[in-house]
Order: sequence, then C-alpha cells, then structure tokens
Amino acid sequence: MAEAYIIDACRTPRGIGKQGKGALAHLHPQHLASTVLKALAERNHLKTKEIDDIIWGTSSQRGSQGGDLGRMAALDAGYDIKASGVTLDRFCGSGITSVSLAAAQVMSGMEDLVIAGGTEMMSYTSASADPTVPPVLDSGNLHLRELHPQSQQGVCADAIATLEGIDREAVDQLAYVSQQRAARAIEENRFDKSLVPVYNLDGSLALDREEFPRPGTTMETLGELKTVFDLYMDIPVDGEGNNYGNLVTRKYPELEGKINHVHHAGNSSGVVDGAAALLLASPDYAEQNGLKPRARIVATANMGDCPTLMLNAPVPAAKKVLEKAGLSKEDIDVYEINEAFSVVAEKFIRDMDLDREKVNINGGAMALGHPIGATGSVLIGTALDELERSGGRYGLVTMCAAGGMAPAIIIERI
Repeated sequence: MAEAYIIDACRTPRGIGKQGKGALAHLHPQHLASTVLKALAERNHLKTKEIDDIIWGTSSQRGSQGGDLGRMAALDAGYDIKASGVTLDRFCGSGITSVSLAAAQVMSGMEDLVIAGGTEMMSYTSASADPTVPPVLDSGNLHLRELHPQSQQGVCADAIATLEGIDREAVDQLAYVSQQRAARAIEENRFDKSLVPVYNLDGSLALDREEFPRPGTTMETLGELKTVFDLYMDIPVDGEGNNYGNLVTRKYPELEGKINHVHHAGNSSGVVDGAAALLLASPDYAEQNGLKPRARIVATANMGDCPTLMLNAPVPAAKKVLEKAGLSKEDIDVYEINEAFSVVAEKFIRDMDLDREKVNINGGAMALGHPIGATGSVLIGTALDELERSGGRYGLVTMCAAGGMAPAIIIERI
C-alpha cells in the first residue's frame, strides 16, 4: 500500500461566531472555504486541474452551507473545473474524517492529489436555526429515541462529569490552562505557519488573528461564571413528555436528580467561524512535482460509543488507532483532543494516563473555539506545526462527535 503524504496545512483565524460581532460573520461560507483552498494552491504552486478530489467536512449542511461546499468553494477559489469535490458530515468529527478518507484514496492508489478540510460558520447556522425547535439528534424519530435517547451535548458533558466524579475545580483548571497555552502560542507565533488571513471581496482585510481567546482568564473569573446546562434540563423535545434531562436519565436512572452541573461558557468550546485545509499526495506525485512532504498518515480509526452520553468515544478511538499503528501511548509526542467540553479532555487525560504536557500543548477549543466541521482539520495542522516546532515524531488527533462517535488519526513528521 502506498504512503499518503501531508504536503501542507493551512487554516483561517477563528472569528467569533455571532452575527454582528464576529469579523467573519458577514462572509459566505464558500468564501471562507475558498480562502484556504486558494492558499494551498498558491503556497504549493498547484496545477489545480490535477487535483483528483476535494473532500470537505461541514456539519450543518443547510442554506448557504448546503449544496456541496467542497465543490462550490473550489469553483469560488478559481480552481480548474476538473477538480471535483464532495462534502460529508460526521458532526464534530467531519474535519478528521475528510482527511482520513483523502488518505485512504491516496494509499489505495486510486488518487494521487487530494485536498481535505472543512468549514463551519456557526454565526450563520445559529442565526438560521429555528429557536422553537430543540436540536435533538434523532430528528424526531421516536423509535430511535426509544432505543437511544440523545440529549443536548452540554447536558451529556455534565452527566459524564457526575458519573466520573470530575468536579467544577478540575474542569475550570483545564479551561484556565487552555487559555494560558493559547496565549503563549499566539505570543510566540506558533500558529503563523498555518494561519492565512481572510479578505473581503473588495480586498480589505477581514481577519488575520484569532478573535476568540480571552488571555486575561483566571481561575477566579471562571469561578464566577454560572453553569449553563442545568437550564436545559426541563426544555421539552417532543409531545411525549421528553426533555433534555430525562433523555439522559431514562438510560442512566442513577442520575435522576443528581447531575452535578459544572460546565459554563468558560469551560466549553467557543462558538466560532473557521475553515481549514490539508494537501495530501502520493509519494510518486510529490516527487514528480517537487512537493516536499511534511508528514505521512500512519493510521486512522473510527469508534462508536454510547449515544446517550455521546462524548465518550475518544478514548476507545485513540486506543484503536494506536493498535492499528503498532504504537504505544508513550510513542506519541503530541496529542490533540478537542475540548468540546472540558470534561472530554479531562476524562481523556485521566483514562489514558497521559502526561498533561503532551496534550493540547497550544491550547484548545475552550480558548480558541470549535468551528464544528473544520476543527478536525485544524487540529491535524496544529499537531503537525507543533511536531515541527518541537522536533517530535508522532501526533495523535481525536475528538468526540454527536451520536456517540470519535474518529482518530496518527501522523508522523517527516
């Protein structure tokens, strides 16, 4: 089987995902995606007619984010019409999955040059959502709801924290560390290799820096924030008497009246807009076209877990991909576990018994934000940049996804 090389990775800054507040919120999602596609083409002098496919992750595929964003963004970026595109949805895991599928196409020998990435403009999806309709994942399928009740993700995060005995101080501490590490990374220009500015259609600058971080965050300010997801517990989701609270307690009756709510805006992932892309090539194509590989794909894996708790699949996914790669946890120099909620990363560190200095070295989504379908691609690029900066060899990236899933990937620096 052939190797799949990562030639390059780039991403936009993450803008605050609120209409009227975020620096990117006025842009079309296709424009945000085309920004990173243009950057890859320009930085690597690509012959875009030779791109076999563009595999794109976008979770909320409706309205402006619908209609095969991967293909439309490529056309918007001025790519040759021969460069095909497809868009997929694995919820939060979409940006890892796009890279995994691109790697599989190259490693199988079916394709030689593939771009993978993702986009999510949460400013758009939140503004266009119907506030009267709770976003239950079963889409009103009462049969599925009976089999696998699925609640709101923050309620699930608090349920997991309760079951695991992870308290408010622990999740706040991790959020504080995330902010501090992100501030250090920005101060030391650790993101600069991948970061590309976003321009408006008239050529003026829209955003060239991270907009979401709050470097002044302290344990004291985090401690003053009120929990959020206790307010979700009684929100009805149907006419059958179900609400977000009992969707969890039906499966875990021991939590009835006992969920310890510990998550709030400061220790949950930030709502942002962003896009990211990676260029993958076969060794033959890279050699013939003067493309210098930065890393190779070692292994990929997918794992499902309890849909009701929803957020617990990263640990089994990490163990599965390590086994596929023939590596131990000690072989990994850089771990990127998406901070969807603080408890996800905290449980991952505890269950895997990891050195905390290897995990989310440059901060995570609590400080920088989580542009759903793009985040996995962002994190792979972040891991690669950190491996190059530190001289490490292996990076492992994983994240929880709605429905109780987690994709995982291991890369090796070349």
